[in-house]
Amino acid sequence: MDDSNGERTVARRALLRASAGTVALSGIGSAHATGGTGDAAGVSQFDDDCPEATLEPSMTDCEGATTEGCADDHPATTALRSSVTDALETRYPDVDALLDAGYKPYFDTLEMGDDSWSHWLNPAFIGDDELLDPTRPESVLVDNQSWRSLGVMFIATNEGEPVEPPAVYGTDDDEQRCSPWHAHTGLPGRFAWWFYRQTYEQSSTDDLLEFPCRTPCMLHVWRVDHPESVYAHDAPPDEYRDLPPADDPAFETDAVPGEDDLDWTALPETIVPDRLPADLSPTAPFALEFGR
Repeated sequence: MDDSNGERTVARRALLRASAGTVALSGIGSAHATGGTGDAAGVSQFDDDCPEATLEPSMTDCEGATTEGCADDHPATTALRSSVTDALETRYPDVDALLDAGYKPYFDTLEMGDDSWSHWLNPAFIGDDELLDPTRPESVLVDNQSWRSLGVMFIATNEGEPVEPPAVYGTDDDEQRCSPWHAHTGLPGRFAWWFYRQTYEQSSTDDLLEFPCRTPCMLHVWRVDHPESVYAHDAPPDEYRDLPPADDPAFETDAVPGEDDLDWTALPETIVPDRLPADLSPTAPFALEFGR
């Protein structure tokens, strides 16, 4: 790249990082301040008609979900993890491959915890009728340092609409049944799902979708070792992510895998939505109907 292009790219990245951080922090601050002062009118906009909803990150078991019979060494678990690992290594190893396969990035804005990994969602796979298919994972979970795939998140949808998820193994009356599906009821998770649908499923972003009370059911499977479980919700600690940096991406960017964190500013303009999550934050002045 010549110097002029480099200056424009760096300036754009700096502007995106600064604006996203400012809006996100101000939005979170408003939400917590409202709740802390006991302003019922302010809080109710987030949980009206949503009895399970919280401002903080939270989850709930899906109907029929259970982890009682789940074991990392169960034949069904090892087979599923092996298939997931094979798919990630051969089809979806890194950001370049995910973009080629039609995946769309999402970097948490309202989540105040671990920001070292990101969700990449595939509208075609979310919109089909396949469930628990390792070759067509609805979402791939990416390590933002190495830019490589860590695992998958299956999403129980049929043509984009939530459905009852299947067990990984075992029948309804089986004590060894494993069905570790969860749904997000906290504001960060609900907003993430709303943003995905609003940005990538709507023909026009001028029409705002209703804000959901919960997400569809979801299930993580990690290809790297995890101290809790193959199905754990949180990402594995850094010491378990023994992944070499991805090759330099095919798209133009100043960011370098292994040196620069993967975020909106590292991606080409053609991939970045016109409005980022911070621009559509629920605490921003948009006419969202929460929980309706």
